[in-house]
Amino acid sequence: MTGSVLEIWTTPAAAAPMVRSASVQALAGVGLAGDRYALGGGTWASYPLQEKQVTLIDADEVAAVAADVGVPLTPGLTRRNVVTRGIALPSLVGAYFAVGEVLLFGTKRCPPCTHLERLTGWKLVKALAARGGVNAAVFGGGTVREGDVVRLVTDDEAAGRGAPVGADRPVPRIVALPD
Repeated sequence: MTGSVLEIWTTPAAAAPMVRSASVQALAGVGLAGDRYALGGGTWASYPLQEKQVTLIDADEVAAVAADVGVPLTPGLTRRNVVTRGIALPSLVGAYFAVGEVLLFGTKRCPPCTHLERLTGWKLVKALAARGGVNAAVFGGGTVREGDVVRLVTDDEAAGRGAPVGADRPVPRIVALPD
């Protein structure tokens, strides 16, 4: 199972407009260079660091939500960092995966909060609840580029890249989603 990166978005401050880039540096244990959470500032900065290093969302899910709600929602407006296509993002929670050369671990699903509704003026929480993407922690840094392949990584490969496995492996947080 593989997918690809379509878009990359960051912003230096909470509530500031997202800015699209063709590539960005992923910093191990920190997040994406220049992004609000890597800089210590996002709206949810007080939550566990691993949960806010990188967020991913599927482009087709965004399009489906836009159609369901009847608003011109685009991936950049979701405030997620990496927009993908072709890989089931929820399957990455609790797993190591690579985005190009970068090693990530899926920490939890990422349902939206009312902050997104305040910024857009659209009722999106319910529609995005099960389609809001995932959060991930950076275990092996490098450059994320538009067009990169997104793929699952075995624990053996992750360990070979210095990531903790076995009893030291990260534990994902399970987020209950509405029915």
